[in-house]
Amino acid sequence: MIAAFVLLVLLSVFVLIVRISTTALVLTGLSQELALLQAVSAFTGVGFTTRESEFIVNHPVRRRILIIVMILGNAGFVTAASTFFLSFTDAADALDGAERVALLGIGSAGLWYVAKSRTFDRHLSSIIGWALRRWTRLHAFDFVELLDVGGKYTVRLVKVRPEDWIAGKRLDELNLFEEGVTVLGIHRGDLYLGLPRGETRIEPGDRVVLYGRTDRLSELEHRATGAAGQQAHKLAVEAAQREFALQRAEEQESHAAASAQPATSQPEHPNQPADD
Repeated sequence: MIAAFVLLVLLSVFVLIVRISTTALVLTGLSQELALLQAVSAFTGVGFTTRESEFIVNHPVRRRILIIVMILGNAGFVTAASTFFLSFTDAADALDGAERVALLGIGSAGLWYVAKSRTFDRHLSSIIGWALRRWTRLHAFDFVELLDVGGKYTVRLVKVRPEDWIAGKRLDELNLFEEGVTVLGIHRGDLYLGLPRGETRIEPGDRVVLYGRTDRLSELEHRATGAAGQQAHKLAVEAAQREFALQRAEEQESHAAASAQPATSQPEHPNQPADD
């Protein structure tokens, strides 16, 4: 029975290591999915087979995080495997073995619940963010929260096809900002154009990094060229103008509410003479 408890403790440590490393990688600027993939790959030792791995190994803080995860993973799996076999080979009878299976099942379910807990993830992110700011020179931010990704807005990487509406056009021709869409950058082969200007032309084969409303980016990604595309652009601009007007109204209401709050009165100085 002791071996079963030890195995649960080891599994808890493994889950915690993966969660901590995933959160740390997210705070360095990676997406949640990519951070989880790289953390699990490093911990299990299956290796890196994705193009995004270059962004890991070329980043000093991320590289340091994954080196620690690799070391812990290699040491932990051997211990976990031996403990797993010991937890069943020394069972006195079938009933004892069934109790251990039940214990491992309940414990694993509890670990799965913790692993999916957003409350746990929120507190963990705060602790890891403080640690990264304390012991590294990295400015650790949760970009998902800062950009409201997962809410109304998102960041999307769009690969441009020849038949796309944006293909072959300059940014100042597209007027994407009028639709509420911002072009953050363009990947063109090995070249990256950060914050491209109006004279930059989007070519077929480019991978464009866009930020905006989720529904708007989904429509833009599949917008065809020609008159239908121009009509879709016109409708998107009109919708964006309504959204901008609503945001301005909400901003004005917020400002008016803040201005209406009474100013905090300062206490009189004890030695100040009273007015006659």
